[in-house]
Amino acid sequence: MTHLKTNISWLDELIPEGILIPSSTLISGPGGTGKPLVEFAFVAAWLKSGGSLIGIPLQYPSGELVKTAMKQLYNMNLNDYKGKIVYIQFDPGIEGYEKTGEDTLKSNMVKPLIWDKTIEEAEKMIDKTEPGTMIFGSALNLLLFSDKYKESILNKLKEVLQYDKGRTYAFAVSTSALADEIRILENVADNLMFTRMEKPMKLFLQIDRMKDVRFNNKETRVPIPEKMLEEINKIAETTRKTRIPEIKKI
Repeated sequence: MTHLKTNISWLDELIPEGILIPSSTLISGPGGTGKPLVEFAFVAAWLKSGGSLIGIPLQYPSGELVKTAMKQLYNMNLNDYKGKIVYIQFDPGIEGYEKTGEDTLKSNMVKPLIWDKTIEEAEKMIDKTEPGTMIFGSALNLLLFSDKYKESILNKLKEVLQYDKGRTYAFAVSTSALADEIRILENVADNLMFTRMEKPMKLFLQIDRMKDVRFNNKETRVPIPEKMLEEINKIAETTRKTRIPEIKKI
């Protein structure tokens, strides 16, 4: 398997050949523009293709919210994929990482060394089958609010997007703050997509580039219900208010 097709009509119209495997995809845009909901299209396709997932949903306080979104959006029950998914819950209050459940790790991912060790531990907890492992993460820009680790974690994110060809990546980041740093990540990702929102709650996606596949760069409205977009906005705002002060202290 060299390409991943989503089999989601609106997205297949934009990338008829799918995405190259392995590759890195970055979905970028202002805060609260539904980036993780677009990202979940690739997550759903990856699971259906037989792959395994490591999730770093900084946008969500728990894996349960990821499960709810996947059920509502793509009619997937993630409980049917036990052994295929591990969730990493970001905890800036601990020094390293610890296993908290059969499919859950808690980790201070702002530290690059801990990032690596946590990913290695997560890979031990999942079944490895073709097409391999996808690491997906949302609101990863939050990690950059640490004064102490800002530069080193930015370099880590840049490194995995640009050079790690042993895994496939799908990351979502906000440009509402630290736009210059986010631009560094935009420049190195294999595949780059942008989201924006129009009132009342209309989500649009445009593809800027794709690695070695044809794509349509026409801006397209994403058919995600307004209610779900409102929910993601509320979660994003709550996450920003609680996480940013915590991360600044690290």
